[in-house]
Amino acid sequence: MSPEKITVRDGRLEIPDQPVIPFIEGDGIGPDITRASMHVWNAAVEKLYGGRRKIHWKETYAGEKAFEKTGSYLPDQTIEDIREYVVAIKGPLTTPVGGGFRSLNVSLRQILDLYACVRPVKYYRGVPSPMREPEKLDVVIYRENTEDVYAGIEWEEGTPEAKKLIGFIGKELGKKIRPDSGIGIKPISVTGSKRLARKALQHAVDHKLASVTFVHKGNIMKYTEGAFKLWGYELALDEFRDKVITETELYDQVMAEDGVTPTVKDGAFAGLRGGKPAGDPGGRVVVKDRIADQMFQQVLLRPDEYDVLATPNLNGDYLSDACAAQVGGLGIAPGANIGDYVALFEATHGTAPKYRGQDKVNPGSLLLSGVMLLEYLGWNEAAEAIKTALEKTILDRVVTYDLARQLDGVRPVKASEFAKAIAANLP
Repeated sequence: MSPEKITVRDGRLEIPDQPVIPFIEGDGIGPDITRASMHVWNAAVEKLYGGRRKIHWKETYAGEKAFEKTGSYLPDQTIEDIREYVVAIKGPLTTPVGGGFRSLNVSLRQILDLYACVRPVKYYRGVPSPMREPEKLDVVIYRENTEDVYAGIEWEEGTPEAKKLIGFIGKELGKKIRPDSGIGIKPISVTGSKRLARKALQHAVDHKLASVTFVHKGNIMKYTEGAFKLWGYELALDEFRDKVITETELYDQVMAEDGVTPTVKDGAFAGLRGGKPAGDPGGRVVVKDRIADQMFQQVLLRPDEYDVLATPNLNGDYLSDACAAQVGGLGIAPGANIGDYVALFEATHGTAPKYRGQDKVNPGSLLLSGVMLLEYLGWNEAAEAIKTALEKTILDRVVTYDLARQLDGVRPVKASEFAKAIAANLP
């Protein structure tokens, strides 16, 4: 069978058995963790499909390696490769100093309109965690990727632009800003909010998950984050009405059936049926919302009540890393940037240049991002096999230095050795 491109037809991805998938090695530790991860991905696909399916990897360039080869940190060809082949994966990238980019990662998201940053957070047994019951946290965070503070609309204190904007806001809009301020603008649109909500809700429906929660700071920022929440509810009720029920509707149901008056504590319903969502959702996804700061408490104290979190950009940035810390840290946290169809999977951590070429760093983040890629292709058997093998390897106490230093009497293995052990444990 010959390599083929993934295509989009009638609004759906067409996945061949021999897809061509671009990859970007990344900077710093990128080559080490890419090699290790690719060993496991290839082994899983071969073992599960016996040669019927195979990924044909096509290297494309961004970051330091791209600059060495082309004189550009983000060549046009790389953008075209990702668009043309639809699905790609990358290691961590260094943001060049004076290179014209605020961030290569942000630039890729914005140029390709990859508006959903998707971060599953799940505990694997054997991973050291600061939590007593880390297995209770199993969420997928859908973070808006193109708006909010990441739109990058800001001006430095003292510049003509900042002074002009401060003057305009004071004179024309009657809002006083200290003259020695830097200025940033936080846009949140109907378009950006609703397409993110659509992705989050569709994920919950497709995977038969119990709830989607809109996380926001709308009690203070009513016309940006508050609007994000309201537009999310609008989208849910307009496009998913037969598949969802709001938390308020559930509690109204309880009041009608039991004559009980629900109480509200810190923005969340409490005091009903053990504090868990009451009423019968009838197989529908429960749609709810939480204030951002209160959500941080919820993921610590009541994590098993949440399945999908949908957030504006900055809230999701904080929350995804905080959740990852509960299950072992960024070294084992996968992620993806997804648009309508194009998807770019990525390691969620940095380049760790001091470990470059040492074959030392845990490849778990990139490895599990590849698992997300396999799921995106619909190759769920290979994806599940890797997750099973990863957990078995960790339980066998075969781990890289980041995990070994938290476990008594465990000698760390190299990244490549860790990968080989995972491949050997594939069911």
